[in-house]
Amino acid sequence: MTTKKIYLVRHGQTDFNLKGIVQGRGVDTDLNDTGRSQAQAFYNTYKEVPFKKIYTSALKRTHQSVQGFIDLGIAHEAYAGLDEISWGSKDGKIASNEDHAYYWDMLNNWKEGDVGAKIQGGESPLDVQNRQKPVWELIMSRPEEDPILVCMHGRAIRILLATVLNYPLHEMDKFEHQNMGLYVLNFTGSFYSIEEYNSGVHLKGIV
Repeated sequence: MTTKKIYLVRHGQTDFNLKGIVQGRGVDTDLNDTGRSQAQAFYNTYKEVPFKKIYTSALKRTHQSVQGFIDLGIAHEAYAGLDEISWGSKDGKIASNEDHAYYWDMLNNWKEGDVGAKIQGGESPLDVQNRQKPVWELIMSRPEEDPILVCMHGRAIRILLATVLNYPLHEMDKFEHQNMGLYVLNFTGSFYSIEEYNSGVHLKGIV
């Protein structure tokens, strides 16, 4: 039976995170000083894990978050299928009161089961799930890669976890996240389990 351990981490903080600017796949932001400190702390804690492969989204904030491991010479592949959800016309903008109301209405629609509801000019959770699936199938088809490190985005992680853990997609908000927060998953060959849930032990002392 093929088994695999997956270290799934969200990217470090960006100025958009800090300032509350909408940040989906439509904006390709860099880590800020805090984000770089978070990435370094994560590297310092997990650099002895013998990762066989690193997977990230196509957005540079994920690459930067695991650059220390890439610099060790660990093979790295980036896939747009792992990108954050597109917030469409809201991407890259400071949220107004009207935008906040729109955002919460959309989240409520999703929680009530309308996971096909698309953000204006953007994506639905179902759209994201559909583009994640072929990438994840490829990743999991490589039994020789164990363990692996995967760096993604908050909403995208929620969608992925709901999918692989067989939760209804409208329950994706059960999976909390923080910048550089870590989930550790174990795959037995037939099902996934969570070993670490949004762990931030490596972030102690970082604001």
